Amino acid sequence: MKPLTHIRSRTVVLSHENIDTDRIIPARYLTTTQREGLGKALFHDWRYRADGSLDPEFALNQAQARGCEILVAGRNFGCGSSREHAPWALTDFGFRAVLSSQIADIFRGNALKNGLLAVALDAREHRWLLEHPGVELAIDVAAGFIELPDGGRIGFDLEPFARHCLLSGVDQLGFLLQHESRISAFESRRAA
Repeated sequence: MKPLTHIRSRTVVLSHENIDTDRIIPARYLTTTQREGLGKALFHDWRYRADGSLDPEFALNQAQARGCEILVAGRNFGCGSSREHAPWALTDFGFRAVLSSQIADIFRGNALKNGLLAVALDAREHRWLLEHPGVELAIDVAAGFIELPDGGRIGFDLEPFARHCLLSGVDQLGFLLQHESRISAFESRRAA
């Protein structure tokens, strides 16, 4: 994973509520443990027509969505079954952050563990972002704020270990491996 310290990007908006993990990536694409390539299946049943062509009406297929790294989603994003493939698909597509007024706990945990910032905003801030698609935001992960175009800031909380992992570009296993020599030394002392 790459360290996630700052994000400066326009937003793309999917205002639907209750977007579940099967909508984010349909179950038929869960046959791999590889993260690469899952972006092609992101929101598959919305992004593609029955003939396999892209649906030009879908927000992610429109020209103004290209290069956007921040997804603003409707309330209760990531509900449904637990699957790490959902944040993998979002990051493989190019998203680095998801903002909503409510994010399912399991999805949020999976996202943070896999390098995707998932932030729940209050209803007023969320509504403003939904009403202003394409607005450019700056997110400071270390300081815990989102800067709006007018310079206003929206603060957000992030559990310290999740913040450390995002800023360092490591997952839980990577964090443990960083301390491998200390763990080995402890095990040697315990064995003696």
